[in-house]
Amino acid sequence: MKLSAPVSVQWLSEFMNAEIIGNDQLFITGINEIHQVENGDLVFVDHPKYYATCINSSATCIIINSKEVELPKGKTLLYCESPFDAYAKLVNHFKPFKISTESISSDLKIGVNSVLMPNVFVGANVQIGDHCIIHPGVTILSDTIIGDHVVIQANTVIGSDAFYYNTKKNRPAWYVKMPSCGRVIIEDKAEIGANCTIDRGVSGDTIIGMGSKLDNMVHVGHDTQLEANCLIAAQVGIAGGVKIKAGVTLWGQVGVNKTLTIGENAVVLGGSGVVNTIEGNKTYLGFPAEDASIKRREYVWIRRIPALWKKMMED
Repeated sequence: MKLSAPVSVQWLSEFMNAEIIGNDQLFITGINEIHQVENGDLVFVDHPKYYATCINSSATCIIINSKEVELPKGKTLLYCESPFDAYAKLVNHFKPFKISTESISSDLKIGVNSVLMPNVFVGANVQIGDHCIIHPGVTILSDTIIGDHVVIQANTVIGSDAFYYNTKKNRPAWYVKMPSCGRVIIEDKAEIGANCTIDRGVSGDTIIGMGSKLDNMVHVGHDTQLEANCLIAAQVGIAGGVKIKAGVTLWGQVGVNKTLTIGENAVVLGGSGVVNTIEGNKTYLGFPAEDASIKRREYVWIRRIPALWKKMMED
C-alpha cells in the first residue's frame, strides 16, 4: 500500500511506541508485507527465521522484536514487543474499514457504454473502464480497478479480504487476521466467470492480466498476478503470491500452492497439483505436477504392478 504522503520514522516511533534503531531521519512511502516489499516500504517481522530476509530486503524500515540483529547501513529498525500488532495498527490507521451505506458507491468512476445489471454492489473508490458488462449479483469491493471490455459473470466477488493470518500458539486465538489494504486490478479484455472469488492483495495488488479468461468457480488468492492471455478452467484454486506468466493454461480442478511461479505458456492438465515452481512451454500432469509424458509412463507402470506382483509370487 502506497501512502498519500511520506511519513517519518519519528512519527512512526511515537505512534507505535517503538524504539528507533539506526537512521532516525528516514521517511517511508508505503506499508508492505515481505512478499511484495519495495524500496521505501515499511515491513514487519516477528520470527527469527525471517529476520535476515526482511532486514536484507528492499524495505527501508523494519518493525522487529529483536535488537540482536545486524542492521545494513541506511536502514531503520523500529523495535517493539509485538511487530504484528504494530503493523496492524498502522494499516488500520491509514486504511480504516469503511461501512458502505449504498449499493453503488457515489464515487464510482465508470466509462462509456459500461453496464451494471441489477443487484450489483460496488464499494468505494472503484474504477470501471469502457464497454464493460457486470452481470447480476456481482460484488466489487473497494479500490478495485477494472479496465476496458471486461465481462464479469453473475455472483462473482472481486476484492474480498486475503486469507492471511498471523499464527501464535501461545495465545487463546491462534490465528489473528492480517488486515488487507491491497487492491484487485483486472486488465482490459479479461473475462471472469460466475461464482469466482478474487482476493485483494494483503498490501499489494492481485492482478488478472489483459485478455485472460476465468471459467466458473475459480479462486484467485491474494497478491497473485496473472499475466496476459491466461486461460483458467472451472474449480481451479490458486493460493496467494503466485506469479503466472503469459499464456498459461490451467485446466479444471488444478490446485496451485502459494508463492511459486508458473512459466510462460505452461499447460497444467485437469486435477493436477502444482506444488513447486514449474518451467514454461511444457505440459504437466499429476500430483505433484510433473512433465506429462513422464507422468503418463509412470501411470502405465503403476497399473502393471498387480500383474508383476502376481508373477513374482508364482515364481
